[in-house]
Amino acid sequence: MQITTEDYHEFKPLLFSLGYRMLGSITEVEDSIQETFLKAYQIDTEDIDNKKAYLCKIMTNRCLDVLKSARYKREQYIGPWNPEPLLIDQPASYDPAESILQKEGLSIAYLRMMEFLRPEERAVLLLREVFNFTYLEIAAMIDKKEENCRKMFSRAKQKMAPVQDESLDYKNNKSIIDRFIQAFQTQDQDVLLELISDKVTLHSDGGGKVNAATRPIISAPNVLNFLYGIMKKMTGDFDFEVKMVNYQPGILIFIQNQLQSVFSFYIYEGKINEMYITLNPDKLRVQSIGN
Repeated sequence: MQITTEDYHEFKPLLFSLGYRMLGSITEVEDSIQETFLKAYQIDTEDIDNKKAYLCKIMTNRCLDVLKSARYKREQYIGPWNPEPLLIDQPASYDPAESILQKEGLSIAYLRMMEFLRPEERAVLLLREVFNFTYLEIAAMIDKKEENCRKMFSRAKQKMAPVQDESLDYKNNKSIIDRFIQAFQTQDQDVLLELISDKVTLHSDGGGKVNAATRPIISAPNVLNFLYGIMKKMTGDFDFEVKMVNYQPGILIFIQNQLQSVFSFYIYEGKINEMYITLNPDKLRVQSIGN
C-alpha cells in the first residue's frame, strides 16, 4: 500500500488538527505535515494496512521531537506564551455546531493548559480522547507499553481538569462577548463585573516584539484598567470585529486595516475567567481548516 497524492489531501486536515493541538503553532505544524508525508513517501509501506494510523504515528513522533527541542526556546520566551490563534475564515452559511473539530482541545485555554503536560502525555491524551485511538494503537505509535499509556492518560486528564468544564457553546459565548464589548464601550461597570470573574486573569503575548504585559494581570479591576489603558493609547484608524477564533468567538483588533491583536476568552459558568491577547506579529495569520 503506497501513500498517494489523494492521501495527502484526505489526511492533511486530520494531521493539521492533531499537530496544532500538540504544538499550538501553525508554522511548526505545517512543517511537520510536510516532513510526515515526505517520510511516508520514502518508506516501504507494503505492510501498512491502516494509512490513518500510520500517518498519525509519524506526525505524532515528529511533534514529540519538536516539543522536546523547543523546550529551551519556550523557557526563554519573553512574557506569557499563548498558542497561535486559529482564525477561521468560514463561509457566511457556516454553522459552528456542525464542525467536528470545534469541540475538544482547540480552545486557547485548552491549548495553554497543554503546556503543563509532558510531550508524551499530550500525545496520549489527544490520540485517545480526541481521535479515539485504542491504547494498543497509541502504544504502537509512541513506542510505549499499553499500561503506561493508560497511566499517562489518567495523569493528563487530572492536569487538564481546570479546563474540562469550559463552555464551548458558541452562541451563548458570543452573546457574552457581545455584551462585554457593549458594556466596555459604554463603561458600564455593573455589567462588566457581571460578565467577568472577580479573579479573571489576562495573558498578554507580545513575544518581546511589541509592547505587552510581561506577567499575567489578575483581578477584575486590574484587567479592566489595563484594557482601558490600551484603548487610550490606540490612535489612528482603529477598528474591531468579532470573528471565530479556535471555533469560539474572539475579537480581532485592526489598526490602519492591519491585524494588530487577537482577543480570546475562557468562559466558565457564564463568566469570562481568562482573557488571552495575542500581539506577537509572528502569530497573527489567518488559517482555515476543513470543517
